[in-house]
This record gives sequence, C-alpha cells and structure tokens, in this order.
Amino acid sequence: MKITICCVGKIKEKFYIQAIEEYSKRLSRYCKLEVKEVQDEKTPDNAGDNMNNIIKDKEGERLLSNIPEDAYVIALAIEGKMLDSIELSHHIEKLGISGVSHIVFVIGGSLGLSKLIMDRADYKLSFSKMTFPHQLMRVILLEQIYRSYRIMNNEPYHK
Repeated sequence: MKITICCVGKIKEKFYIQAIEEYSKRLSRYCKLEVKEVQDEKTPDNAGDNMNNIIKDKEGERLLSNIPEDAYVIALAIEGKMLDSIELSHHIEKLGISGVSHIVFVIGGSLGLSKLIMDRADYKLSFSKMTFPHQLMRVILLEQIYRSYRIMNNEPYHK
C-alpha cells in the first residue's frame, strides 16, 4: 500500500520534524510513505470570509495537483467522521482488501480545506472537534497510521 500525506506548509520546528522522521521510519516496514508539501498562502490580518475562501481555494488547487486521479482521498476535517484507532485500522485494511493501492490523506493549512478538496474526498476523517495546528496534525496522523498497521498485524500497541 502506498500512503501519501498531502499537506499545506513546511514544518520548521525541529521537534515536529524529528517526530515525523521517527514515524516515517517506523512505517517503512508496513507501507510506502510519501509526504508532499504545498506552499501555504499568507493570510492578511483581519481577512474576511471572501479572502479566506480565495486563500483556501489557492491552497486547494495546489493540493489537488498532487493527488493522483486513482487515489482514495481521506480529508482531515473537523466535520468528518470520528473513528477510534481500531476503526481507522479496519478502514485502512478494508481499503487494501478491496483493491485500493494508494491512500492520500489531506491536511489543510491554518484556514482548513477548500471546497475543492472536500468535494474530491472519498472520506472525511475527524480526529476531534478541537482545532489543531496543521504541523502537529501531521505527527498525530502519522502516529495513528503506524498504530493502524500495528493493529492490522496483531502487534502490540499502547492502549
């Protein structure tokens, strides 16, 4: 299985980079992992809804250009379905069994995901009703994908 994490913005904080590298290394025994970053748009102070939508659309177009047509797309969105770790593991496993060979997880920028991405998504996944920094969300997502593979392989994982 190939898993791509397509996200907005670069990570500058060393501790996030180290965590991402660690989970990427751990995942290498289970899947082919790729992280694609697209440039984020600068959001002016006091930007209105119209400006925010323009910014999200620009980021969305960049994200879409990195998503293959045949990929199964999971958008991370507050309004998505909340799963526990076992349910996420089963979802990924079922996709593989049904012939899906490429899953793309999409993480938006500070304003979230555009309608373009939400319309393209095959599944909308929520980790919480809370808002997380997109840099931290990348680490959380990688940890949960790693945990999913541990569960699928009947290997121990922290409960």
